[in-house]
Amino acid sequence: MAAVVNEVTGIWSLTGHLSGGTCRAKWDELHALVAGQAQWLKAPRPGSPGLCAVCRAPSGRKQRCFQCELHHQCAGDGLADIVLPVAYSPKGGLLARHLRLYKSDPDATGRAAAAELLLALLLVFLRDHGACAWGAGRSAEPTHVAVVPMARGRPGEHPLRALIAPYLTWRWADLAAQPDERQRDLDPRRFSAQPVPGGRVLLLDDTWTTGASAQSAAMALRRAGARSVTVVVGGRHLRPDQVGLLELSAAIAPFSTDTCAEHEAKHVVTRP
Repeated sequence: MAAVVNEVTGIWSLTGHLSGGTCRAKWDELHALVAGQAQWLKAPRPGSPGLCAVCRAPSGRKQRCFQCELHHQCAGDGLADIVLPVAYSPKGGLLARHLRLYKSDPDATGRAAAAELLLALLLVFLRDHGACAWGAGRSAEPTHVAVVPMARGRPGEHPLRALIAPYLTWRWADLAAQPDERQRDLDPRRFSAQPVPGGRVLLLDDTWTTGASAQSAAMALRRAGARSVTVVVGGRHLRPDQVGLLELSAAIAPFSTDTCAEHEAKHVVTRP
């Protein structure tokens, strides 16, 4: 995966960095970090019926869940080409907790531990299954990367961008929340984007709940000239009742770094 900074041969341990250390982890150690959490994680089972074709939430016999169908009716081709959640994040579960704490825990140690797992999940996924994402979206490898902006009123750089930016070599496509837009619904005016004519943009987000934020950001990138938008999200939020529906339909699977929601064997990158 050329766009992940392989020269680093790993990433800085955030916990070590915050304490002044210089600990590095190689790719196999990153996989070990993710694998150590796998028993608490769940993911979409590739090819399962009953999953929304967009966000992988329960959709019954329909192609899209209610929310994604509403977005499709409103925006159609203005939305992202493909959405891939790395894992499910059920309410109250381990991943949902990490996705909250990495940007809000007042304790620096807890914040760093949550951030370290999220960073490992995203980098391992992008390296091993990025090609699955581009292939599913019928696009070549991205030319740009962006992060869905925070809600209006939160100053400074998005924690996710600050976390992952040192390890990616794609150019950044800048997105910003419009100062007069406060609602959380799908809205093409909610964000603004710097021009990316003909760009193929990887759009990262930490959590997908309704998808309105990510899809509004995708619409802004389209207006800015993006040819394609691929969304990769750390956790697809689920309510307890949604988890039950997925378990009944066998559409939920144990998490594994060897597969993803759009997994195809020919796309897999062999690890050293």
